[in-house]
This record gives sequence, structure tokens and C-alpha cells, in this order.
Amino acid sequence: MRSIRAAAVGAVTLSLALAATACGGGSSNGSGSNDSPGTLTYWASNQGASIAVDKKVLQPELDKFEKKTGIKVKLEVVPWSDLLNRILTATTSGQGPDVLNIGNTWSASLQATGALLPWDDGNFAKIGGRDRFVDSALSSTGVRGKDPAAVPLYSMAYALYYNKKIFADAGIAEPPATWDELVADGKKIKAGGKAVLGAEGANLSENIHHVFVFAKQHDADFFTADGKPDFTGPKVVDAVKQYVDLMAKDKVIPTGDAEYAQNQSVSDFAKGKQAMLLWQSAAANLTSQGMSEDAYGVAPVPVRSGAPGSGPQVNSMVAGINIAVFKNTRNLDGATKFVEFMTSDAEQKTLNTAYSTIPPVKAAQGDAAFDAPDTAVLKNTLATSAAALPQVPSESQFETAVGTAVKDLFADAAAGRAVTTDSVKAELEKAQQQMPAA
Repeated sequence: MRSIRAAAVGAVTLSLALAATACGGGSSNGSGSNDSPGTLTYWASNQGASIAVDKKVLQPELDKFEKKTGIKVKLEVVPWSDLLNRILTATTSGQGPDVLNIGNTWSASLQATGALLPWDDGNFAKIGGRDRFVDSALSSTGVRGKDPAAVPLYSMAYALYYNKKIFADAGIAEPPATWDELVADGKKIKAGGKAVLGAEGANLSENIHHVFVFAKQHDADFFTADGKPDFTGPKVVDAVKQYVDLMAKDKVIPTGDAEYAQNQSVSDFAKGKQAMLLWQSAAANLTSQGMSEDAYGVAPVPVRSGAPGSGPQVNSMVAGINIAVFKNTRNLDGATKFVEFMTSDAEQKTLNTAYSTIPPVKAAQGDAAFDAPDTAVLKNTLATSAAALPQVPSESQFETAVGTAVKDLFADAAAGRAVTTDSVKAELEKAQQQMPAA
């Protein structure tokens, strides 16, 4: 985010990359990393509370891999603010790492560049087979019907985190299961002088994740079955309006959160300033900020009615990190062995425990280490009530355009300007006009 929050950065660059890299970065003679056959370069995404934390987590594992295979892995942890642009530059220049982490929502967009190794049955066989991975994680690895562009590494899901003391002080016995219950609880919480629900109103990716879920709950989507943008249908408009109305009408999201884009809502929750937070696999983040695990509870994200499940009861996007290989690597065998190592049962348990994420590998996910109550909520969400963001080549542009529309609507709400069905539709029309031609 850790929540893949930079997914929209560099959408314009992506358009250029798609035009300039019909062959991706790959050439038959290997023009990528300059590493010798005994080395690999690995770009890891920043999963921990800091880059230093990631190095502390990853380096011992890379040392294990070197001891096992004789292949040295040169690690660089890349901040989310830089990662997508770094990847896109590598696809056009052909000078990139051998192995890299990508936000799973980028899979289809990066697949379209042609720069990543396709994971066909033969390549999957080298890492133990496709069947080792849970279906929900595989659903966010590229365009449906094509060989995946990457392999699931860490899985995450959204949950509702709630402050137990604030709830008790307000006389609320259970976390809300529906949005109406959340709004009703919000009135009791505000009476006690606390903020209700945190949001990152200026964070484009967070905006997309939430309005995508709301659209699913309205039985709608932002793209047609053949991949064309469809941002202005009445159900999509109603979904976006319902999310923004949590600030504009229901007054449960503080107006100041319209400017949040750097995890300030997580810090507010960790410091006890607000009662609830919608976030992806937040335990490690909250612990790193000094919040005791006993201080908060974890529940499924609310739905419109009933309980989370399939169809319109979706309450999370399929979040997570995939691991990919540049197909022009000079050490394809070593890169494949490294992916096999990182997705092995033992490493999946080690790494996902360190990051409070969920293993996308079935055997590791079934380990008792992932049976804690908060983890159980996330596992169940991924298995029963999460959906993958649209796996279309223009996904990155979608995140930019619609994420900005929601940001602007939050700004209107914070400034006291009316958020109406017409104003929401107008912002979404503007977003749709920014999408590339089919």
C-alpha cells in the first residue's frame, strides 16, 4: 500500500510505453539487466513501514536463496511513488531488473507493453504449477484469457478496523455490517467528540478501490464486458455518489480527509483520533505506529444490506502484489528459480507473516500462522467477497481519471459545495473523455 497507492502515477507515460514497445523490452539476445549469470537484480516494492524494514525482512531470505542456488540477488526496494514510472522507463529502455514486484492492479496494463514474461503452463510448471495459487489472486494477474503477466506474491483485502474503546464509550456493541448501520453508529460516535471514519480523499488509488467496491455493491462496473469504459451509467453514478456522500451528506468522513493522500487516516486511527478505518491488511502498519493489537477489532467492510458474499455483496477489491520477470533477462533460468523460491510454501509463510499479508499460495495460506481473528477476516474476504479490478490495458488510466474525479468531488464536499447526481455524472463524463480510444 502498501495499498498499491501509486497505481495511477505515470498513466501518460504508460500510453507512450504502449505505443513505443510493441515488442516490450525483450530482445532475442537479451538486452536487459547487465547482471552475470550468477546474479539477479530484484526491484521489491515498499511493503513495510520503511525501506529499511523491507531490507531487514528480505535480505536474510535472499541470502538463503544464494546459499541454495549460488545466485546472488541484488536488492533495491523502490518506493511506491517511483515504482510504476521506474517500470515504464525500463520497458521502453530495455534496461531494467530481472525480477520485480508490481501492484496487481497494474498487471493488464504492464502486460500490454509486452515486456513481461508470460506465465504459460510451461513456466508455471517450473514453480510447482498454477494450481498452487488461490483463484482470487490469479484473477488479478492480467487480461482474462491470456497467460498471466505475473505471479501472485502477497495478497491483501480491505477490512473495517474499529477502535474498541471508542465503540464502548459510544455504547456500540458490534461493528456495523451495513452502510446504514455505519452512519447510525457515526452519530453516536460524534456525540462523544470523536471522528468517525477515515479516508484518503486525495489519494487516487484509494478512491478507485472504494468506488469500485461501491459499484459492485450497486451491481455495476466501470467497463463493459468487451472492455470499453462506461463511467456514466446510473448505477455507477449512484455508487460514486454514495461513497462521496459519506462526507457530503452523512458527515461520517471528516472534511479534512479530503486532502489526505499519505496515509494520514491510518495515523489518525492509530492515535485514537477516529473510530473506524477502511484499509488493506493494516495490522503491521498500525503496530509500527504503536497501536496495540488489543485496541482495535477487525470486521468485514460493510455492504448495502445483508452480509458480504458474491455478486452485489462484494466488499473488497482483490488487493496484493505480484512478482514478474522481464522477458529480456539474461538469466531467465535464475529468475524463474527466484520466483519459485519466493512463492515456495516456506517463504510464503515467512514473508506474509512479516508483512501481515495473506499468502496467495494455498498450502501456506492454510498454515495456522494465518488463523488469527483479523487474518481470518481477510482470508474469508478474499475467498468469498472480493473482486479483481478491471483487467484491461487502460486500467492505469482508469485509476487516474476516475480517482481524480472522486478527489474533486471530495474537495467540493469539503468546501460545502453541493454534491448532486448531476455533478457526480459530470465529473465521471470528464473522466471518461480522458480515456484512450479503444
